Amino acid sequence: MMSWATLSVFVPTFLLVSLTPGMCMTLAMVLGMTQGVKRTLWMMIGELLGVGLVAAAAGAGVAALMLKHPEVFAIFKWVGGAYLAYLGVMMWRSRGRMAIPSELDTGPPAGRWQLALQGFVTAVANPKGWAFFMVLLPPFLDSSRPLAHQLALLIAVILSIEFASMLVYATGGKTLRSVLGKSGNVRLLNRIAGTLMIGVGLWLALG
Repeated sequence: MMSWATLSVFVPTFLLVSLTPGMCMTLAMVLGMTQGVKRTLWMMIGELLGVGLVAAAAGAGVAALMLKHPEVFAIFKWVGGAYLAYLGVMMWRSRGRMAIPSELDTGPPAGRWQLALQGFVTAVANPKGWAFFMVLLPPFLDSSRPLAHQLALLIAVILSIEFASMLVYATGGKTLRSVLGKSGNVRLLNRIAGTLMIGVGLWLALG
């Protein structure tokens, strides 16, 4: 197993990194604003699966191979980024299932699998995420102890912190909706959410 001394350093390190605004946190805030915290949990499930996969692969050394062939990410990045940007445009125009419904738009909300897929793609298609875990994990792994157990513990800590951070951002988005929604600014909320979503899409595609 891993020493408490190592965990006492790793936890605050990753907590600081996780709470820093990024693609997944911005996405959580946007969906918290437009879909509510409860439905945003589906995006979080997909994102956590993606983060867990990336962290496990990075710890196993797979990331080194992936980063040597950036073309593997190219199509995935651009398609994923374009899709998120498209959703952002639809939000900005107050259309589509991702937008906050107005009195004239009572269509069905985004599906659970659609939300989960957004989170998964955002987490897995980010090359910086792979590089980050390659740099972050090795210093906390002790070669004199079973690596599988250490890696499993670190990933469990990572996912717990990541989940808590996304809840903070999603709750913040819901709060923003409550504040602005009281004055009937649904269109403004959609434009804010749409702009942020477009930003996430461009960040994913060009990052």
